[in-house]
Amino acid sequence: MYNWNWSIFSEVSPDGQYTYWQTLINGLGWTLTVALTAWVVALVLGAIIGVIRTTPVKPLVWFGNAWVELFRNIPLLVQMFLWFYVVPEFLPTAMGSAIKAWPQYSVVAAIICLGLFTSARVAEQVKAGIQSLPRGQNMAGTALGLTLPQTYRYVLLPMAGRIVIPPLTSEFLNIIKNSSVAFTIAVVELMGAARSMQEFTFQVFEAFTAATIIYLVVNGCVILLMRTIERLTRVPGFIAAGGGGGH
Repeated sequence: MYNWNWSIFSEVSPDGQYTYWQTLINGLGWTLTVALTAWVVALVLGAIIGVIRTTPVKPLVWFGNAWVELFRNIPLLVQMFLWFYVVPEFLPTAMGSAIKAWPQYSVVAAIICLGLFTSARVAEQVKAGIQSLPRGQNMAGTALGLTLPQTYRYVLLPMAGRIVIPPLTSEFLNIIKNSSVAFTIAVVELMGAARSMQEFTFQVFEAFTAATIIYLVVNGCVILLMRTIERLTRVPGFIAAGGGGGH
């Protein structure tokens, strides 16, 4: 018979500094730090890769396609281990040893891994958003005498950016959830804190119930924020209320 003990959250954890509830909150802080920083990396790189995959410059298209296929087709957990355990071994001995001895390298490795992994998914969304625009918009930029970069900057990207907000919301939620994989390389984020709690107290249901509720609250806030952004940036008559495109 399982012994429920919800008061466990107010007990002091083995480190003697925090209660278990504070440990979960600290884990949430690391989750948000890793996820938000990785999201900035993913958004910048994904936008660049997505754009170059729609250009008429073949070498850029090949590079973009290779980038997407590389990071999209290798499991996230494998990539996490590669960045943390393997990459330092390919560096010069002194540099590799210094990196492995750096206390925050696990966090940096998690950010790099999540950022690059998600950038491939963001690139797909950006490419789809640009290609969903009417061909006449690109032609209009050419007719106005705009260069290719100017056409993207002033004509295509402002509209495509609005179209891809709904799918980017899903990617934002995914990167928060995927950050839980970082506990495998010793990042004590929310999932790592919950696992630590259940290992010391054996109150597995309480620990993971709390983690689940925290994830739901955080993701709910993200959805509300992104829906607000979508509503404020919607172009009347072009992007439907449900997030679809109408041309």
